[in-house]
Amino acid sequence: MRWDNLGESRAALFGTDVVSRTVDTPEFRGITFHEVRARSIVNRVPGASRMPFEWTVNPYRGCSHACVYCFARKTHSYLDLDTGLGFDSQIVVKVNAAELLRRELAAPRWRGEHIAMGTNVDCYQRAEGRYGLLPGIIAALRDHANPFSILTKGTLILRDLELLRQAAEVTEVGISVSVGFLDRELWRTVEPGTPAPERRLDVVRTLTAHGIPCGVLMAPVIPFLGDAPDQLRATVRAIARAGADSVTPLVLHLRPGAREWFMAWLGHHHPQLVRRYERMYADGAYAPTWYQRTITRQVHELATEYGIGPARPGEARRIRPPAADGTPPRAVPPEPTQLTLL
Repeated sequence: MRWDNLGESRAALFGTDVVSRTVDTPEFRGITFHEVRARSIVNRVPGASRMPFEWTVNPYRGCSHACVYCFARKTHSYLDLDTGLGFDSQIVVKVNAAELLRRELAAPRWRGEHIAMGTNVDCYQRAEGRYGLLPGIIAALRDHANPFSILTKGTLILRDLELLRQAAEVTEVGISVSVGFLDRELWRTVEPGTPAPERRLDVVRTLTAHGIPCGVLMAPVIPFLGDAPDQLRATVRAIARAGADSVTPLVLHLRPGAREWFMAWLGHHHPQLVRRYERMYADGAYAPTWYQRTITRQVHELATEYGIGPARPGEARRIRPPAADGTPPRAVPPEPTQLTLL
């Protein structure tokens, strides 16, 4: 297995000093942490990617959120680790992430471009509660006034609220929380390691109350399980009531690695839908364009009804400092825009 020879070539992802730990506490039971010293931390997004950003920082690989649809599952195979249960329980921790980021941000070649976090695996997954890498990362970005964004399902982001406020005083900061649906039965089986959708909306509410604007990535919208008109309406309504300043829908996509794991889950929990999914995703990882546009249009209409402004791709937001009388800071409102059809 690649863990036996990580340092044998210049192309190795990590150094030779890998320490694997299994922690026997209830919140980490069954999880093994592979502590590594990464050789780089700011990663360029492949040119063929659909992502609206060019650079990412990912302090973890693998994710205990255990979302059965997670597109990042395939990346575990690059380390010769299992993309199913292994992805959920074999977590790679880049313990030197913060110090490495400071060095890379200070390098003459770095031009202060936007850095996205949480776009591969969640940087506020449970491992962050043990390793606490994000405060150092956010502090480095703050100190270099480097724009960044965070996408998360984790409530632990509230721990770093003050750091986020400090960063937003000197650079552009964008925060998005992922909430694709409210159905608790669906949540328990498809996203078993995540905080409940209601708790994630509490994060939106808290950030907003402290003057940090927060958008919601309504993802994934799961065909035949979370896409009924009443389900979409309930989700958008709850997002609006939480104070989100935008909602952007994203239909489930099934890349290799995630596809096999999701279809196995579907066959176990909803076998009557297997053939429908095979037809819907027969042409590849993405649902048909007509379906994506239908969902986007419905969410767009609901967002308008509930007064939520859609976000631009990759948009980052600033917050104003507190008023002289101590009045809480207010978000700088984004310019009106339209949801882009997929």
